[in-house]
Amino acid sequence: MQTFQKPLTSGEEAYYVRLLREGSREEAKKAKDILIERNLRLVAHVAKKYQNVDEDMEDLISIGCIGLIKAVETFDAGKGRLATYACRCIDNELLMLLRAKKKTSREVSLFEPIGQDKEGNEICLVDIIEQQQPDTVDSMEMQNNIIRLFAYLDECLTDREREILILRYGLNGHKSVTQSEIGNALGISRSYVSRIEKRALQKLRERFHLDTLRPV
Repeated sequence: MQTFQKPLTSGEEAYYVRLLREGSREEAKKAKDILIERNLRLVAHVAKKYQNVDEDMEDLISIGCIGLIKAVETFDAGKGRLATYACRCIDNELLMLLRAKKKTSREVSLFEPIGQDKEGNEICLVDIIEQQQPDTVDSMEMQNNIIRLFAYLDECLTDREREILILRYGLNGHKSVTQSEIGNALGISRSYVSRIEKRALQKLRERFHLDTLRPV
């Protein structure tokens, strides 16, 4: 477990903040380093709020440290304690990271197209996984896709990936359960279940896509 240096007293903080603003280049650098080092605990404290998101804690800590550095560089001593201001900066930096990831990540979705049916209409994984009988003339095509899906479950996935998809989407007569429930049953974290689920869906999507590219 990482240990952190004791936080600065209000008097010590005021001294180093003043030194950072008014001291020589060497004094300012030393003051900045001390202000950062003695407030690193804040980064860990704020990052814990996001420990259930699908991000490594080390990455959260690294991004949080950027927020802390920005806080030290822009802090106005006339607006209270550095710790209060730094927590907001760290939090903002982490939120920006998560928002950017959400916008740019291309996560596999059950609603993402995996191919086309005989009429040229897009089909998605959810069309195949859902346990309901279609009420259209495409019932035979859907049945064929379901057969392919279960074949690919055995062909493409590991035992752990297959088990998680079966539990998650209620396949083979099982009741669908949440990622947290699966994690508790298997003794792993919810975020790890999420990563395995996404990886398994990606494998299935690629397998369906490969099959549509093969000549008939």
